Amino acid sequence: MIGSNGLHTQGKSMFSIFRTKPLLSEEDLEFQIATYGWLLRNFGQQHFHNNASLILPTREFFPSEVTSADEASIETFNRVKRYAGMEHWPCTLVAQEEDVSPRIAPTVAIQNKPNGPLGTFQAAPESGVTISYNPSLTAQPMQLVATLAHELSHYLTSTAAEAPPGGWDNWEFATDITATFLGFGIFMANSAFNFRQYTDSDSQGWQVSGSGYLSEAEHIFALAIFLKLKGIPLTEAQSHLKPSLRKPLRKAAKELSSLMIIDNQLTN
Repeated sequence: MIGSNGLHTQGKSMFSIFRTKPLLSEEDLEFQIATYGWLLRNFGQQHFHNNASLILPTREFFPSEVTSADEASIETFNRVKRYAGMEHWPCTLVAQEEDVSPRIAPTVAIQNKPNGPLGTFQAAPESGVTISYNPSLTAQPMQLVATLAHELSHYLTSTAAEAPPGGWDNWEFATDITATFLGFGIFMANSAFNFRQYTDSDSQGWQVSGSGYLSEAEHIFALAIFLKLKGIPLTEAQSHLKPSLRKPLRKAAKELSSLMIIDNQLTN
């Protein structure tokens, strides 16, 4: 199979050469390849190769010191816009209302409490584009960047001349891949699943949360494609990933090496 994005797969079945179970299903892999092709067609191969960078969770990329949560959110948003190449796209950032606390007494908590969304994207003729974020994310910088990158990817892909692979029903999945395409793959993968323990003077427990629409494995594969297309060594990303994601990234890179080559059109 040869994709319009210049990624070539070899053999009658993409998975026939694997001795172990592949990281993704064949359908999910084909969707990722098709989505990268869609992004390159609609938003420019030259821009991707010349300007897209792997954004790292370091002070080099996010160096500012701030004095309040609101200031931190605005500063982070402005940097994410800049790295996405959308610095001059008009957009308003707003904080959502605070989530209701699940604890109503030291030993009493509300189960299955609904939380507000991590972020939203809205475009209206009268008010323009608005992106919102859950204020709880100011205490989770990795997830804040991932959320803002996802919502800016909504903004970008809403301008596409054609629907994403499979139609607009797949927009959210394509949007997650777009955030990685823009350089935020480490943030997306690290934020896909979170397990946190907590303790204070009168209680302790654990909390599970996630963000985005792709699984960890899908985020990792999207990151592996980005690294391969950009010619970035795995080691540049691995040290910034959760330890549990480093082996899957190596596996994804190995599978890509078996399945794909980079067309000259993409490397020139």
